[in-house]
Amino acid sequence: MVVTLDGEILSTGTPLVHADDLAVVRGDGVFETLLVREGGACLVEAHLQRLTHSSKLIDLPEPDLVKWRCAIDRAAHHWAAVTAAEGAMRLIYSRGRESGSAPTAYVMVNPLPERVAAARRDGVAAITLDRGVSATGTGAMPWLLAGAKTLSYAVNMAALRHAARQGAGDVIFVSSDGYILEGPRSTVVIAADVGGAVGLLTPPPWYPILRGTTQQALFQVARAKGYDCDYRSLRVADLFAAQGVWLISAMTLAARVHTLDGRPLRRSPMAAEFAELVDAAIVSDR
Repeated sequence: MVVTLDGEILSTGTPLVHADDLAVVRGDGVFETLLVREGGACLVEAHLQRLTHSSKLIDLPEPDLVKWRCAIDRAAHHWAAVTAAEGAMRLIYSRGRESGSAPTAYVMVNPLPERVAAARRDGVAAITLDRGVSATGTGAMPWLLAGAKTLSYAVNMAALRHAARQGAGDVIFVSSDGYILEGPRSTVVIAADVGGAVGLLTPPPWYPILRGTTQQALFQVARAKGYDCDYRSLRVADLFAAQGVWLISAMTLAARVHTLDGRPLRRSPMAAEFAELVDAAIVSDR
């Protein structure tokens, strides 16, 4: 189902986007993906903040957050009236038509992909791939759009197809100077010894990565439970030495990496608790 910013509810089969929309012909736009759970969208304000940030980075008009909130709420309630199942909500915001128009904006909710349940339950095998950029220095190159969640996802999807050909289900990008960055659609979080106790670590947000909404909520919840959570420069060796490696995102929530580059990783002693922390984090704004 689709909800426009003026509140109209449409089926996904209803024509909506023009053939010359720049989302289609250039991938010129931004988006967000939210989980719909128990009748509501999760971490709405965090996702709207990131949508606004991404829009600024690609010079789109500032989103009308009042209209977006109304459309999100309407879409979530309509979805919940039809099914009790979780949903995948996408916020789509493009530059509009190539021939000239106002931006294109709408909210869409679909069933969760089948891969999500399997990744939550079984974890994933992942491979590391060189992203071709260094961990620092991209701030001087704003045209690379580091930190923007754009519709231009061809490289990310190509990386996932490459992983599938290698028998893996996901990817962890590494910088050209050897530092862990992120997944094509996820944030990397590891459990490691931090000052003599188990803590949670993730790559620094000043790297050329997307700031994870789920990761930020997770750190807030985990800190309240007494965990030390921090941003650290990590290398592949740190993942092999970790007490747990996860790819976390709004849809999959927590996918434990059980195999990396063909090598089994140790089973985390906090695997069950980590999943509980992420479950609490995803609804922490309610």
